[in-house]
Amino acid sequence: MTLGRTLSIAVTGIEGRVVEVEADVTSGLPAFVVSGMPDAACRQAPDRVRAAASNSGLQLPRQRITVNLSPASLPKQGSGFDLAIAVAALASGGVVDPATVGDTVHLGELGLDGSIRALHGVLPAVLAAAQAGHRTVVVPVANATEARLVPDVTVIPMDTLGALVERYRCQRKGKPLPDLPEPVAGHQQPHQAPDLADVVGQEEARYALEVAAAGGHHMAMVGPPGAGKTMVAERLAGLLPRLDRTQALEVTAIHSVLGALGDSALIEHAPFVAPHHGASMPSIVGGGSGRVRPGAASRAHCGVLFLDETPEFRRDVLDALRQPLEAGVINVARADRVVSYPARFQLVLAANPCPCGRNYGTGSGCTCAPQIRRTYLSRMSGPLLDRVDVQLQLLPVTRATLSSPRGESTDEVAARVRKARLRQSTRWKQHGWRMNSQVPGPALRSGTWRLPPAVTRPLDMAMESGSITLRGYDRCLRVAWTIADLDSAAAPTLTHVREALGLRDSRAAA
Repeated sequence: MTLGRTLSIAVTGIEGRVVEVEADVTSGLPAFVVSGMPDAACRQAPDRVRAAASNSGLQLPRQRITVNLSPASLPKQGSGFDLAIAVAALASGGVVDPATVGDTVHLGELGLDGSIRALHGVLPAVLAAAQAGHRTVVVPVANATEARLVPDVTVIPMDTLGALVERYRCQRKGKPLPDLPEPVAGHQQPHQAPDLADVVGQEEARYALEVAAAGGHHMAMVGPPGAGKTMVAERLAGLLPRLDRTQALEVTAIHSVLGALGDSALIEHAPFVAPHHGASMPSIVGGGSGRVRPGAASRAHCGVLFLDETPEFRRDVLDALRQPLEAGVINVARADRVVSYPARFQLVLAANPCPCGRNYGTGSGCTCAPQIRRTYLSRMSGPLLDRVDVQLQLLPVTRATLSSPRGESTDEVAARVRKARLRQSTRWKQHGWRMNSQVPGPALRSGTWRLPPAVTRPLDMAMESGSITLRGYDRCLRVAWTIADLDSAAAPTLTHVREALGLRDSRAAA
């Protein structure tokens, strides 16, 4: 008997940490214990490992087996350590060569029949292994497609514990290795974004959507039912550029943790997430009683989070979005740890003017009591709306609009958005910013990028009158730079600043 060692990965959020799995056999009554802060599922691993080994024709030592998951201070969650525990225990009994498995990462849950079952979060686990310098990873066959998204890592897909042990025996004896089971080839789902040309009328909303897409700005729309708020919002993701490699891996890792990948390949298009207005706090920002799972805000990372019927959401849920809107990350605190998920999304809010939806124009058709009309939109707090760059009032589509020419398609507008994004990334690259929406306000109000007083006069007057706050001032400057980029201008002009102010507050612009 000897000390068996191998490696596994503990995933917290979408970040992984290497765990050394040690197994030691000592004399005494037969027992199998796991130490190192395992949760309930991990503590049950010995039962699964014993049954899996027995049904695979493998013999575990009939003595006391002690398995330690190091570092012991790191909480271990889930059944993903089963395979590593089994391999370490078999190595301690001399069934497999300890030197062969010492630097190999093992991920997988064991079935009682010895099968190796799929896990959630394999992609971030393999990314963590690669970053730690470990280049060989054993994964379940069903997870091989996502694991192979990580470059410079040898992925060994296995379907049973017996087949894995046989492979290690052949490797030890220098025999030809058995063929690996091949998973179903990953495929990219066809990306079919809704066409912007389907939106009838609403020219101002279409233009505002283009500006929001070009600069990464948040957007809010208030209008009666049937005005096209949802149609407009659903077309924003189709205007956004394809994700780069880093963004795609982050988005795919979040979906991997949720188990929402299946056999799909890398996610390369901006996600669009639209939770129901009855969603709870954990479902929006992340959380849960056991393992902390990402919420809708993180699923919308690098994409669009659309809150339809925004006033129907709970007030505390809406206000919880204020922090990720500024920081681009969500931190979920627990007694023993803090779990972080990326959440840099574009927020789109849509609301009716009142519960009946008819309080527009003269408001003569509205049946709501005056008190209800006053309090309905106030459910969207001022601090939340102050973080929204583009705020529009939509009117119903008229009969005359139905005969108007068909508007530009998504592809036509997306081409302009890509050009504007390229101008921004070129301009801000040396500062580490990608889009105008990420530029800090002080950088736009001072130094090289400060605009002349004659250009910023409308913003100065609006701030003096109290129509906008300092945050609103900075956000108007960012929108003005985006409008200038769409016009291929070197810097915003007075016209661009007035347009930006009008997109945020038409009264202030007037």
